[in-house]
Amino acid sequence: MTIQWFPGHMTSARKKAAETMALTDVVIEVCDARLPEASSNPMIRELRLHRQRPCLKLLNKSDLADPVVTQAWLDFYNSQPGVKAVAISSKKPGEAARVPALCKGLAPHRNDGIKPLRMLIMGIPNVGKSTLMNALLKRRVAAVGDEPAVTKSQMCIDLGPTMSITDTPGLMWPKIKHDSDGFMLAASHAIGRNAVIDSEVAIFLAGLLLQHYPAMLAERYGIGIDGMDGVGVVEAVAKKRGCIIKGRRGGELDLEKAAMILLTDYRGGKLGRISLETPDSRAAMLATEASSGGKPEIGEPRPH
Repeated sequence: MTIQWFPGHMTSARKKAAETMALTDVVIEVCDARLPEASSNPMIRELRLHRQRPCLKLLNKSDLADPVVTQAWLDFYNSQPGVKAVAISSKKPGEAARVPALCKGLAPHRNDGIKPLRMLIMGIPNVGKSTLMNALLKRRVAAVGDEPAVTKSQMCIDLGPTMSITDTPGLMWPKIKHDSDGFMLAASHAIGRNAVIDSEVAIFLAGLLLQHYPAMLAERYGIGIDGMDGVGVVEAVAKKRGCIIKGRRGGELDLEKAAMILLTDYRGGKLGRISLETPDSRAAMLATEASSGGKPEIGEPRPH
């Protein structure tokens, strides 16, 4: 299954974001700390490089990600020119409060008190942009929801006399190049459910967890995982949690229900702190595609 999701409002949102960036000093790109590159919209990078704008890269939801892997990503991004990367949880006001000062450091020409520092929040859907906005303003001004693409229009608010911040709708890109990125995004709920088959996403996620966090799976669901594949994990969860299709003879397993249990547990951090990609696994995936001239199969083992 190839996953693509690009709601109609995103075309106009991209155009508006490009216009706003021309009047912006610092781009704040919010990514999901569990999959920083997969959740980084390449269009955002293209827009900010075209305008030569510095980037504060926020690895949000870091409380859900593997801290060792997160540190590797911070080292990776902080080695790039014009980029400052930090890990935060935007649900924690104290961590969100660091953002303005970090932006000031990236735009020293705005420390003269003559013109306000203008910040632009960008990112894909459901990575926590609106939660960050609300935390910075210490009041609820941006709609927050569990479904991606809640925010549909830009909103600019002053953070005092010396700075302003603009929140933008979540922006996907028209074609997701790497299939594994689509599955990671779907597993992390950055893509609307109408574009995916939950059981296939859960099987992909289970395959990654078997490779890199098997003990978490075994402990959460009380299952033996030796010799299992992704399908086996979803079936085992269905058995353990009593996911049976009513009215069917023989107690047929409800794999869709089991898939949602696994996905919901991952999204809520109930399995533990998990990262779906590392700088090394990303490089290996790209190298595999470059050498083969095609895409690696979904579920194909990759270094982590």
